[in-house]
Amino acid sequence: MIKSRNHQLILLKILSTCLFNLSLQDSNLRVGFYADSCPAAEAVVGDVVREAAAADGNNVPILVRLHFHDCFVEGCDGSILIDNGLDSDEKKAMGHQGVRGFDIVERAKARLEMLCPGTVSCADIVALAARDAISLAKGGPRYAVETGRRDGVVSNRSVAEENMPDVGDSVQKLKAKFMEKGLTAHDLVLLSAAHTIGTTACFFMNQRLYHFPPDGSGPDPSINPDFLPELMSVCPPDGDVNARLAIDRGGAETFDSQILQNIRNGFAVLRSDAALYQDTDTRGVVDSYFGFLSPFFGPNFEADFAASMVKMGRIGVLTGSQGTIRRVCSSVVLPN
Repeated sequence: MIKSRNHQLILLKILSTCLFNLSLQDSNLRVGFYADSCPAAEAVVGDVVREAAAADGNNVPILVRLHFHDCFVEGCDGSILIDNGLDSDEKKAMGHQGVRGFDIVERAKARLEMLCPGTVSCADIVALAARDAISLAKGGPRYAVETGRRDGVVSNRSVAEENMPDVGDSVQKLKAKFMEKGLTAHDLVLLSAAHTIGTTACFFMNQRLYHFPPDGSGPDPSINPDFLPELMSVCPPDGDVNARLAIDRGGAETFDSQILQNIRNGFAVLRSDAALYQDTDTRGVVDSYFGFLSPFFGPNFEADFAASMVKMGRIGVLTGSQGTIRRVCSSVVLPN
């Protein structure tokens, strides 16, 4: 009993130390950071995002994906935006293929530089733009975003290729990558559920449909047999690898838990989404949204998603005197 109690005290001390260190890291990250220095900052970003979404609805999931891909490399520091024209740039990593939205961030940055020069970081613009994009989706939640991030100056392709979760990763590997960033199995499920909106390319489907390991001679057996012909018709073996299909079958226009229901029923489009139902921890999270009493006493999908987004937005942030404020998001060199 004494040994058990001592063990609990040690664990409590470790947890307290981790929380203390996290609070120090995030001490300058708070809602309303620009209230005095640039009061219109969030409104400006919101205007740019609404314009972009009105021009092309695909910009909504694009901006959410951009935030995710930024945070999982050097942290939420805007490093994915850096473009030195080099093959070693972070944005050139294989895991970042198809990531877009850079021009939208630059438009917001240009307007903010005219209004509040050298004040609002590119990293904060990425986080705010993702939040504003989600709120524009049908059913998408609106939540408060902590700001105060500063921009990083490191852009490293190899780091990105090591750290980015991949659609071909096993659930164990996905959990490990999320844990390295301080995120749980619960966060893995909720952040993956961002796939409730958006599309993917057949390029990412070929292996799952025709060369699934270990033997590589057929489709992923976890795909519902009724769904397989549908997927193959959109992505035939010798078809256009750039052809796109909705990631959330039957619900791609609405931000809701339909993506999790699809995962339960074998209708997941992406291999990484399907894998969430092949692990005890993540399967439990998925199922928790569909219990008999869930509509009344269960977890709230939208609120939980927002909480995980906020948590992700704290990964590896630079605050205070760390990092810099880039005047042009694609450049680490500040104009004189």
